[in-house]
Amino acid sequence: MSKPVKIFWRIFFGGFAFFILLLLMINWGWLGAMPDLDDIENPTASLASQVYAEDGTPMGKYYIEDRVNADYKDISKHVINALVATEDKRFYDHSGIDPRSLARAFFYLGGEGGASTISMQTAKNLFTNNWNTRNIFLRVLQKVKESIIAVKLERNFTKEEIATLYLNTVAYGDNVYGIRNASRTFFQKEPDRLSVEEAAVLVGMVNGPSLYNPRRNPKQALDRRNLVLNRMVSSNYLTEKEAARLKMTPITLNYKKLDENNGLGPYFRMVLGEDMKKWCKENKKSNGDSYNLYRDGLKIYTTINPRMQLYAEEAVAKHMSYMQKLFNSQENIKKGTVWKGFENVLESNIRQSDRWRNLKKEGMSDEDIRKTFDQKTPMHVFAWNNTRGKDTVMTPYDSIKYHRQMLQAGFMAMDPVSGAVKAWVGGIDFKTFKYDHANFNTRRQVGSTMKPLLYSLAIEEAGFTPNTIVYDEQQSFGGYGLVPATSRSCKGGSMPMANALAFSRNCASAYIMKQLDNTGNNGAKRFVDFLKKCDLKTKIEPYPSIALGSCEISLFEMMQAYSMFPGRGFNVKPMYITRIEDRNGNVLATFTPQRKEVISDVTAYSVIKMMQGVMTIGTGRGVWGYDMPGGVEVAGKTGTTNENSDGWFMGYTPQLLAGAWVGCDDRFVHFDAQSLNGQGGRAAMPIWAYFYGKSAADANCGLDTRLTFVKPESMTNDLIIDYVNGTTPILGGEGEDVGTGSSNDYEVPREIKPEDIAPPESQIKIEDPKNKPGNKPPVDPTKKPVNIPPAQPANKPQEQQQPKAVLPKRVGR
Repeated sequence: MSKPVKIFWRIFFGGFAFFILLLLMINWGWLGAMPDLDDIENPTASLASQVYAEDGTPMGKYYIEDRVNADYKDISKHVINALVATEDKRFYDHSGIDPRSLARAFFYLGGEGGASTISMQTAKNLFTNNWNTRNIFLRVLQKVKESIIAVKLERNFTKEEIATLYLNTVAYGDNVYGIRNASRTFFQKEPDRLSVEEAAVLVGMVNGPSLYNPRRNPKQALDRRNLVLNRMVSSNYLTEKEAARLKMTPITLNYKKLDENNGLGPYFRMVLGEDMKKWCKENKKSNGDSYNLYRDGLKIYTTINPRMQLYAEEAVAKHMSYMQKLFNSQENIKKGTVWKGFENVLESNIRQSDRWRNLKKEGMSDEDIRKTFDQKTPMHVFAWNNTRGKDTVMTPYDSIKYHRQMLQAGFMAMDPVSGAVKAWVGGIDFKTFKYDHANFNTRRQVGSTMKPLLYSLAIEEAGFTPNTIVYDEQQSFGGYGLVPATSRSCKGGSMPMANALAFSRNCASAYIMKQLDNTGNNGAKRFVDFLKKCDLKTKIEPYPSIALGSCEISLFEMMQAYSMFPGRGFNVKPMYITRIEDRNGNVLATFTPQRKEVISDVTAYSVIKMMQGVMTIGTGRGVWGYDMPGGVEVAGKTGTTNENSDGWFMGYTPQLLAGAWVGCDDRFVHFDAQSLNGQGGRAAMPIWAYFYGKSAADANCGLDTRLTFVKPESMTNDLIIDYVNGTTPILGGEGEDVGTGSSNDYEVPREIKPEDIAPPESQIKIEDPKNKPGNKPPVDPTKKPVNIPPAQPANKPQEQQQPKAVLPKRVGR
């Protein structure tokens, strides 16, 4: 053998040996990490955790990569056919590596297409972090690694499983991963319902998620879709006639992306997310690691009723847009004088703004940054219209004032027996205002909504009844001062306790507080002990003024405290998670109601009857001017704090408890003290009325308006309350300086404008969970029997039906 031939064979066998050694080194992980056999047999990708409403409706997700898996049986055959025809037409013939494609890529240097098969691309998506580089050596190394993993995948999975893995891991644009997410996002469909042309659009996107995104680049997406249809023809998945017809149709999207701003109940999901982070930190997987909310694909089933949630969001939007118009017409708001003396608050907001932080990072001095806030600039601000925003020109300083002058709201609704939260709205618009006003950590003065709690203590432990005579006089608590601070609202007469609650008499409430214990502030101490028994976690100082609601408590806690009335003496903590599952459907945790007896059912029933008086003759009578169902039994309480800083309404029926708060984040920004608009009956109660009216009219919400509050068996005779004729509410009946006024003072906004619309979240289509393939209906532990007998339908004579008040005509508006 000649010397050149020897050299050739040495080089050939040496190169072959080096190549084999290289393959072994790559396989053993010596040239970069490689997945072991267990990883390949159980491939995982970062999965979004999903939140479901009580009927299985998807509410939203927590994710880094927006990815949700689908099974092969849940993917349309059109998607599989389009994928194979476009990405790897010999997919069913090779074992992970396609020699013909490899030779073509080598010969044409990639100019006629690459050598990657679906198996290789799946390997890249799952195990190589989509590593891309322009370095030729590293790129070759990468391809070899993908090929090795692809062969191993082919050994461990069927072709159907590999195709499913690919479709679940590939990106589709807009930070959407996986065929199920893409189908839901771009077409609002489950992937098994995709048509041929829709499947072609999605498969066409995988080669260029941004370039072929039909939302951003419709022309390029259309051309790419038609190319996919042509390839389906060449692979005999479509006839030329069918393809020609489909190519003539435009791309019709039904785009809706569930992210932190969109989707059902964004405020609720934010609060839920914080709770889930704590749960994940405290609970471990089988390998000892803590769960990760953003990667582990948890399934979180909640108690939220999707229709009630939509009605709650609509009620808040409808009423708050109307109230904001009234508020903007107020003199000190129009002229900006409301900020006189509070400029320091604005300066603090300036330094907390994104604009300040960004300019600070760029190295600009504080003095120069501050000057930019007085320069007019184009910007987008919140507005009550279809898009919840508008483009305008104003100074950043003025924009801060503009947004701080927006009235905010918090609203919750729950089952008073199980504690299952049915609706949660934390503000007027989550995109602009992230602060939640319904959760435990947001506390505001509760005003007269505190009174039913005080009255229940007086009945439970001090021998009072609804007909006990109380005195409408200012009370002295020695060194703790006079309550109320002024006597202008005190009439000096006597009345049954039921009247004092119906007309929210501050002076009578102070009298009741003193009767609990007239030594110093011992009555207040006794009341604070009772509030602790109600499981209020907020620290409340025992000052006598708490009889008028001077303390700050969250809406969340007020819901728990009020649950003892429709709950027949049993207090229940609001709960909103029923169970948590892992990505495979294994149940990790279940949650049940936390209930305890606080007062007797006789006391609860007595307070209910008094609070019904609030709604029939007292400060809540205006509720009947809204679209409330006739004959429904409603008990409730309005609340207003000093200078109209806070407006409250807590109301309930035998089946449902709901509460609303309205006010500005800065307490000094409020309706004028003399205005009726800032009082609980106008500011907050209409939200409750709008919500209940729509929920009661929807059979899917399961509300029976014929149910009545059940009289305790120990009461042989029903409670008859002796309302004194001629006792009328007066200004000053709730807050120390202002009150709710009379029922005749209430007006109903009858001129709702087109911009008074539901929030964008309400455009979500709620499907019947029975029609969703592969969707397991959640088991709701709150449906378990409880020890409290349910309310029964009442056969009331017509004359005993709840009267609907005839309100006066609006004047001057």
